[in-house]
Amino acid sequence: MKFVDEAYIDVSAGDGGAGCVSFRHEKYKEFGGPNGGDGGRGGHVFAVADENLNTLVDFRFSRRYDAQRGQHGMGSDMFGAAGDDITLKMPVGTIITDAETGEVLFELLKPGEVITIAKGGDGGFGNLRYKSAINRAPRQKTPGWPGEKRNLKLELKVLADVGLLGMPNAGKSTLITAVSNARPRIADYPFTTLHPNLGVVRVGPEQSFVVADLPGLIEGASEGAGLGHLFLRHLQRTRLLLHVVDMAPFDDSVDTVAQAKAIVNELKKYDKALYDKPRWLVLNKLDMVPNDERAALVKDFVKRFKFKGPVFEISALTREGCEPLIKAVYQHISTQQKIETAPEVIDPRFANGVDSL
Repeated sequence: MKFVDEAYIDVSAGDGGAGCVSFRHEKYKEFGGPNGGDGGRGGHVFAVADENLNTLVDFRFSRRYDAQRGQHGMGSDMFGAAGDDITLKMPVGTIITDAETGEVLFELLKPGEVITIAKGGDGGFGNLRYKSAINRAPRQKTPGWPGEKRNLKLELKVLADVGLLGMPNAGKSTLITAVSNARPRIADYPFTTLHPNLGVVRVGPEQSFVVADLPGLIEGASEGAGLGHLFLRHLQRTRLLLHVVDMAPFDDSVDTVAQAKAIVNELKKYDKALYDKPRWLVLNKLDMVPNDERAALVKDFVKRFKFKGPVFEISALTREGCEPLIKAVYQHISTQQKIETAPEVIDPRFANGVDSL
């Protein structure tokens, strides 16, 4: 299935049905009185977060969604039926924005979450509503209210705990295959990964996290070079970035330090908040480096790169070093989750709005 993370749609909720003017007509009852019912409510347009979806491709081919209008009121005290609602299934992580103003309206962050993106119009009143002691034969009625109409932009940002970034052919797809249930395409040429891949990493019983593998970045990605810039948005919700570096490139003239610095610069250009996220260094393909040269190669790289965070030496192909990496990642994510979900600490001095000191 084609991966689509952006789409535009037009939604229209149903208009409310009009009220009815009607009077009772029965034999031997010359003053039957009003019996015109109200119009029915127009249908709403809902959006639901479906955890089984991972792309917006359905909305690329079908842009317009119109809910049914409400039925008009009728005589004999009959109210109009409400219009049928529409429910649009969207992937978890979808951001719904007003296409005209750019205002963010909703975010679907939890599986099963339901929101109303366009409200149907209320039905109009029939003349039964206007009956009173001094107005026994009312002929007033009101039309139904129009439903909401919106032009919306849908943007998907995948929900992952960890994001993998690096140059093409750094071994990101091999790494996510080695540690998770994801099975992305793997080949010995650049840009094998054409869209984000998500994988669940099982650390232990009831211990897991989600990792995202993105297409490789190259220098100039923030300005549109390569494919990675199209998917950098998917890293914005992660708690941790793993910078994967190929320590055994095919071309000996390649400066791996310069490539790693280029990736960091692209992050900074794209989004300062993304650049400031916790970032760990993962030195990959060390199985292709002779054992007596590994320590010196790693030490030289870290020194020239001037990296002060955690550094992990692995081989995604042989899974060497992967176990300590995923355990450290899980520990970091668990700590972050506890901080984010910790209850707000209320200063007892201001619990009642009064300083007790």
